[in-house]
Amino acid sequence: MNLSLVFTRIFFFILSVFFITIYMVGTTIGDVSINTAIGIVIGVVFAFLLFGFDILFRRFNLRAFNIAIIGLFIGYLMGQALVLILNTILQISAETFTLTFQGKEIIKIALFLFGLYLGTIMTLRASDELYISFPFVKFTALAQKKKDLLIDSSILGDSRIIDLAASGLVDHHLVIPRFTIKELYAQVEMGDDQTKIKAKRCIETLKKLEDIPTLELRYNDTDFPEIKDQTSKLFRLARLLDANILTADISRVQSASIEGIKIINLHTLSNALKPLMQAGEQIKIKIQRYGKEPRQGVGYLEDGTMVVVNGGGDFIGETIDAQVLSVKHTSSGRMIFCNAFDQEGLEYAHKVDDEDYEEDTDDEY
Repeated sequence: MNLSLVFTRIFFFILSVFFITIYMVGTTIGDVSINTAIGIVIGVVFAFLLFGFDILFRRFNLRAFNIAIIGLFIGYLMGQALVLILNTILQISAETFTLTFQGKEIIKIALFLFGLYLGTIMTLRASDELYISFPFVKFTALAQKKKDLLIDSSILGDSRIIDLAASGLVDHHLVIPRFTIKELYAQVEMGDDQTKIKAKRCIETLKKLEDIPTLELRYNDTDFPEIKDQTSKLFRLARLLDANILTADISRVQSASIEGIKIINLHTLSNALKPLMQAGEQIKIKIQRYGKEPRQGVGYLEDGTMVVVNGGGDFIGETIDAQVLSVKHTSSGRMIFCNAFDQEGLEYAHKVDDEDYEEDTDDEY
């Protein structure tokens, strides 16, 4: 745990116990010693409630907190305006109808809470449009800024990041944490042979990224010494910077769903950019192995897309012509189902119901 955080919690713990105990001792009702004990107990409970709120709001970043404060301020002004309007209406129509004191106060409290809630909710929902409501202050530089992309070590081990960076899509938005680089150099010095080779490849990829003139790769020196796990550090930094994470590790995507961090996976991006085959299109495919069904063959395109060919089981090791029947999207990519351009294979394919194709998954192959 961070020393500054420990000091802050201890400080507020002492303040809570001290002030509540002093207040209880100052009351004239009851025995002093009993009031002191009650004050200490209430102070301790209140301090732990503060710590609970700290844990509850740990995932909120500074930008969201500032927007919530602005929303509360706008809601307060709206609530006060509604109360003033009510007071004016009551003064003008005092002779027409009268309300009891309690009735007036209840209506005022209801109007104030309504204005406070409405102002806060509207501000949170339309945070990116705040600059429109303030004609002399423009928030576009911050509110409409494209989010940065934090890079982890897995993405540096994939050479495709160089092509992505050279495309210009991520110019000025790639950020590399210093603790990731330190970890790579530590692996080069102290890791096993396989780890050293992988770390050296990542460092070479990093140097190639630095050589891309238009990329303007940035480094972030923020570190969290109290956190040992690299993934936890990365998520903590992403929340701090309000940034997304670019990774090639599928396990980070699963962890991010728990942490509430947005992950952009390079494999998913690559699969989305694969050429889409249309039904009826003719392709050449090399049959590499047998499929699940009789006389089915399985081949692969250059990008790794699996192709299931009905009637292709008789041509193992050969490159044949095939006609696309359908394209199935799966969690790991696409699967293409085809008929072999062979009379015997075509007759077989016509006997297979189309629903059979949809029921097959890449896990079965």
